[in-house]
Amino acid sequence: MKPEILLVESMMPDIEAALDAGYTVHRLAGAPDRDRLVAEVGPRVRAVVTGGGTGVSNAIMDACTNLGIVAINGVGTDAVDLKHAASRGVRVTNTPDVLTDDVADLAIGLMIAGSRHMMVGDRFVRAGRWPNGGLPLARKVTGKRLGILGLGRIGMAIAQRAAGFGMDIAYTNRKPRTDVSYRFVASPVDLARDSDILIVAASAGPDARNMVNRAVIEALGPDGLLVNVARGAVVDEPELVAALADGRLGGAALDVFANEPHAPEALFGLDNVVLQPHQASATVETRMAMGNLVLANLSAFFAGQPLPTAVV
Repeated sequence: MKPEILLVESMMPDIEAALDAGYTVHRLAGAPDRDRLVAEVGPRVRAVVTGGGTGVSNAIMDACTNLGIVAINGVGTDAVDLKHAASRGVRVTNTPDVLTDDVADLAIGLMIAGSRHMMVGDRFVRAGRWPNGGLPLARKVTGKRLGILGLGRIGMAIAQRAAGFGMDIAYTNRKPRTDVSYRFVASPVDLARDSDILIVAASAGPDARNMVNRAVIEALGPDGLLVNVARGAVVDEPELVAALADGRLGGAALDVFANEPHAPEALFGLDNVVLQPHQASATVETRMAMGNLVLANLSAFFAGQPLPTAVV
């Protein structure tokens, strides 16, 4: 008998084929009645495979009475209650490192797109407006002051790329790093005040919720640009929307939102924002690498071997 797993959201076709070959897969995403499916198969499910943004609820974990592992296809663990999992003896894994480059690449792309108003220019040309005049001048990237909120794996990769633009790089973290030359700033407000561009790359969690609040946003100011490739919950979204609409914040380039897949409609008509549908790790190469790491964690768990990327 193949071990039974619950697949919360779709993965790359090759990865799903590998799951089907090794396990009996119950797909929650396509189920007409999700609650009924969980109730029926829960007692037999040994593993849950889910995405970093979607996670898995405590109710589903509890319905899976023989659950042994939650394998997250992503680096974020904020959508899984790690304490609850640990209390149940459930292991949790994620897929770090393999998506670092893609997230950092997109952060730099968003920084350039937001500073140079690239989406505005794209719409301007497509609408046939170019022959009738030009656009207002944008903002330079090279040499600007860059603040990075969270200097973990992804924050470091962003800093390394930004160095190529001759940027003055500072960061804030839970504590200063001793292995970097970038300037440490103790608080998000002080970092924002000292930055032209603020990139959010902090780990999500209860202590990070609304870390970028009104005070941080206003410290960044009417000429500042906020880039978020972390989690929507790290930014106070209503305050962000209001500041963009009022001109108290110069611009924002966002890959993540508080209530995905729904972004605030108030942003749709603004020219000072760049919006992406949580695409930071969305390349063929990286999604395959992430999926293969999920497979490796599942294989190790069922073989009784050490988990390659255990969180709990």
